[in-house]
Amino acid sequence: MVPEEALQHILVVEDDPNTAEMLTAYFTSLGYQVTQTAWGQDALVLAGQLKFDLVVLDIHLPDIDGYEVCSRLRAQRRTMNLPIIFLTERHERRDRLTGLELGAVDYLTKPFDVQEVRYRVRNILHRSTANPVVHPLTGLPTSTLIEEQVRRLRQQPHLLLVGVRIKGMRAFSDAYGFVSHDDVLRAVALILRNTVAELMPEDVFVGHLSIYDFVLVAPAAQQYLVMGRLYQRLHEAISFFYPYQDWDSGVLQDGTPLPKIEFDIHLANADQLPPSDDLELVRQTLFGPSQE
Repeated sequence: MVPEEALQHILVVEDDPNTAEMLTAYFTSLGYQVTQTAWGQDALVLAGQLKFDLVVLDIHLPDIDGYEVCSRLRAQRRTMNLPIIFLTERHERRDRLTGLELGAVDYLTKPFDVQEVRYRVRNILHRSTANPVVHPLTGLPTSTLIEEQVRRLRQQPHLLLVGVRIKGMRAFSDAYGFVSHDDVLRAVALILRNTVAELMPEDVFVGHLSIYDFVLVAPAAQQYLVMGRLYQRLHEAISFFYPYQDWDSGVLQDGTPLPKIEFDIHLANADQLPPSDDLELVRQTLFGPSQE
């Protein structure tokens, strides 16, 4: 019998030949389809051309590091929900625990037990297959569920679409790392859900449109209350994303200015929404061209 994994495609991005060959041979023996590359740029090209179900990604690559590869994958709609397991030679317990706290993004240190990798891969693939329309990091609806809400808004003019964009995240990630970057996304998702639930306890919808763009549905009659409450809650939270000393001084430890996170909030009513369900058109209607 051909295992379920035979239909699932893994991309291994690892520049150490021995590790790459071992992982490729091992996953192939389990029935997965495996593609392997040693370069971050090649991984991005492959991910744009082929459909992968998971990436096993070394952090230390000869061209661009694994965090940058992951950031670019998440910036593209095609790969924004693609689960990733990081491989690294770091041995600090804090790094390991921080990585394991990531939802769909797992973290393994070398040398590793291949059986452990096997089970982590299996569990991640199971989660992503079981709920493919929910963002693995924030748990918010994506893709088809947002399209359904757009169609709903066209039929219900008393509702409008609210867009929330996080700005400054690239510089923030460069300064504080990918773990802190993901913590901000999860925190913003929670703030949006809680704020909308307070204002509209019934029929709440908050979606993850693209990596730094979120959408929610609100009654048009409450648009100013919604915008004001969102603006207040989000800006109250900004200082908690930074180490206290950095926020208090306004500079990083090397003396460079603090990379500030900001929020843009936009509205679109039924008449302003595009006639199709193309989410890229919806995003451009709310925010214009991507700035990050």
